[in-house]
Amino acid sequence: MIRILSFLLLLYVSTSCAQQNASNTGEDSNPIHSEKVVVIDISVIQKEVLGKNVQFIDIRTPKEYQEGFIDDAVNISFSDKENFASKFENLNKNEPVYIYCYSGWRSHRAAKLLATLGFEKVYDFKGGYKAWTENTKR
Repeated sequence: MIRILSFLLLLYVSTSCAQQNASNTGEDSNPIHSEKVVVIDISVIQKEVLGKNVQFIDIRTPKEYQEGFIDDAVNISFSDKENFASKFENLNKNEPVYIYCYSGWRSHRAAKLLATLGFEKVYDFKGGYKAWTENTKR
């Protein structure tokens, strides 16, 4: 029993030290660079996206999109796994891309994927279409 506890303690200390060294040297153990993904709120959409010439993507399903969307958004469905990445190939990876889904869960995962695909800046609208409809009905 003592050997097992000693081994677990050693493993924990080794892992903690490795993580501490990575954070001290600025290395990121996560292959997704968080500086490429920025979570934004509704005020950013209103100020920097609407009416502007930006890459603004609704990643919900086509059915959800047809039921309502934020002005100027183009639909590229995240649920279409086979074509999602290829449809983003038509966009400029050096220009910011703004994405949203219904509540923020899918866009969070999609933002990470887009960063791995080489997009320099991905803005993920936290709260998504749900937050949009709740805040613009007033």
